[in-house]
Amino acid sequence: MSNAMFGAAQLEGEFDVDRLVAELVHLEATQWAKQRTFGESLEPTEETEADWRVLPLRSPEGRVDRTDPGGMGLVDYASTPWMEQAPYIASIVDALPTDVRAVRLMALGPGAEVSEHRDYPYGLPAGWVRLHIPLITNAEAVLTLDGVDYTWPPGTLWFGDFNRLHSVRNGGSERRVHLVIDSYVSRELLELFPADFRESMRWSDVLVDRPEMPLGKAELHSMLAEFALPGQFLYGEIDELDDPGTPDLEGRLRLDGDRLVLDVGDVPTASLVHIGEGEFRMTGGMMDRTLKVEPADGALRVRFRRRHGSRTEEALRSAARPVG
Repeated sequence: MSNAMFGAAQLEGEFDVDRLVAELVHLEATQWAKQRTFGESLEPTEETEADWRVLPLRSPEGRVDRTDPGGMGLVDYASTPWMEQAPYIASIVDALPTDVRAVRLMALGPGAEVSEHRDYPYGLPAGWVRLHIPLITNAEAVLTLDGVDYTWPPGTLWFGDFNRLHSVRNGGSERRVHLVIDSYVSRELLELFPADFRESMRWSDVLVDRPEMPLGKAELHSMLAEFALPGQFLYGEIDELDDPGTPDLEGRLRLDGDRLVLDVGDVPTASLVHIGEGEFRMTGGMMDRTLKVEPADGALRVRFRRRHGSRTEEALRSAARPVG
């Protein structure tokens, strides 16, 4: 993108720090967990060694044990019971002009640090951004993002391009606590960005979310299919979509209530969200990977797409109607 100089930007919106901290104090009695991620099998990884604790306020299915940001799957995001105990925070999240995925309170203890890494895929070309509202911080609690050091003031709203190399260290004597919000990219959310940021953007490289367009049962039935699924479609990067060195998997679309479900092999993997023209993204997933069932010479085929900004890679596979 042409706005490469913008690793971070302060967005419109300032919030009452006293109210934020009061809700944080109330939530101190809950069970904060050490940060961990979940793999493709949705099994949790080992806890981080750093003093980095998380309280999920919104997570896949509202689960209190999901300290990770989540991703595509069979269930959508929902508020956890902790969000009900934080009405001011809930009002801030509800007022954001976009659909929100994960919301977490993340606390980095004194002396703790998180080594340099990238969060993939994040950023405007991926259609998924991470926003921060600091609650408690100190001058020695520093985020280094793309070589620039930041200490964001409490009560302010920030975008960070965490697809870039970044690290965090807390050299102070008190913890650093941020409200971390993962959201889709909407046109309305982009209006909160500074004017100079928006003026420098290459808009064709911004992947904007598309709202769900529900389908009737008859249309959904017409898309039931069995097919070969490119092995890198669900978890690979854009250049790996149709990798000849990766074998295809067995894929199937079946109906579960009013939604299509993608089975990989015999494993239910993701429910699908229709975004128009027969194209679907995965529930909890982003616009960066979609599939489309379409007629082809009296038969069916499935078009798999991976996007990153203005780049699109496609793979086509023939499909058959399910037997029985």
